[in-house]
Amino acid sequence: MPTFCRHNRFESNCPICAREKAEASAPRSPGVRSSGGPVTRKRASAPRPSGRGGGLRVRRIARESDDGFRSPLVPGIKASGDAERLAEELAFASGRLATLATAPPDLYGELAREPDREEAAWLAFLIAYLGPLDGDDPFAGIRAARTTWASGELPDLTEVPLGPRTAHEPSRGTATLAAYRAWAERSGSQSAALTGEAAWAPERRFARVFERLALPGLARDARFDLLVTLGAVGYAEMRPAVLQLGGADDTTVAAKRVFGIGDTLLLERRSADLAAAAELPLAALDLGLWNWSRPIRPAQPFRPGGAAVPGPAQRATLGVPDGEPDADAYARAADALGL
Repeated sequence: MPTFCRHNRFESNCPICAREKAEASAPRSPGVRSSGGPVTRKRASAPRPSGRGGGLRVRRIARESDDGFRSPLVPGIKASGDAERLAEELAFASGRLATLATAPPDLYGELAREPDREEAAWLAFLIAYLGPLDGDDPFAGIRAARTTWASGELPDLTEVPLGPRTAHEPSRGTATLAAYRAWAERSGSQSAALTGEAAWAPERRFARVFERLALPGLARDARFDLLVTLGAVGYAEMRPAVLQLGGADDTTVAAKRVFGIGDTLLLERRSADLAAAAELPLAALDLGLWNWSRPIRPAQPFRPGGAAVPGPAQRATLGVPDGEPDADAYARAADALGL
C-alpha cells in the first residue's frame, strides 16, 4: 500500500526523499558524520551581492556548503557550520530572556520597575515597535521619540533611528501608534487589553492577546516581542505555546529553511520539538531563528593580499548589547542537534 512522506507526497514519487536516500547511501567524506560525534566545518562561501530590479527586493544569504550534516530536528540544514550558528543564536536568545527576567538593563529595567501599569505598557510597546538599535546605546531612538501615555501625545518619529527589527514604516507616520491607542481605549486600558481574563492560562493569554493585536502596521515580530517582554519582566503571566508563524516575516522564512517545510502546522510542531529537545524556552526560537537568517557581513581580507573570507553574522542583541550566548543553553542545543 503506498505511503505518504513528510512532504505530503507518495514516498515513491517524492524527489526530495529520493535525493535524501541517495545522499544517505553515498560515501561520506572522512571526518563528517550525519548526526552526533565530531563534525568538520568548511568555510562559508563568500556572500553573494544582493540586487534590485523592478521594485523587487532580493536578499541572498551566504550559507556553508553541504558537508553531510543531517539532523531530524532541523531537516533543512545540510551544513554543520549552519547548525552550529543556529545553536549559538538559540543560546544567545535564551540568555537574553534570562537577563530580562533577572536583571533587565536600561529601559527594560525601567519598564520592570515602573509602578504605573499604563506607562509600563506604553514603554514596552514603543520598545517593541521601534526596536532597540545595534551598538552601545540601543535605546537612543526610543528615548528620542518617547512620550508618556498620560499626555495622550503620539511620538514624533521623524528621523528617529530605528532598530533592525523595527515594525515602523516611515510612510505610515503615526498611524500604527494611533491604532494601538484606540485598541487599548476600547478595552478601557492597556492593562485590561494586554492581560485579558484573570482565569486565562499563560499560554492562552499570549495567544489571545497576540491575535487581538493584529493592528495595521504592527508586524508579527513586534507583536511577539512585546508579549514576550511583558511576560519576561513580570507584567503579566504569558508565554507562547507556538511561535505564531505564518506570512512573509523573516522569522517564518527562517523557520521554513531550518525545518525544511512550508506548512505552518508542521513548522510549529517542529519548532516545539527542537525547543523541547534542547530544553530551551520556545520564545528563544523567535529571536534565534531571526538572527540566524540575518546576512553575513561583507567579506574581509584574511590578511593583506590574501583571500577574502566572510565576516561574522550580524547578530541583533535587542537591548542586551553585552549579552553572550548562554554556555549551558549552547551545550544543550548542540547536543540535541548532534554537533
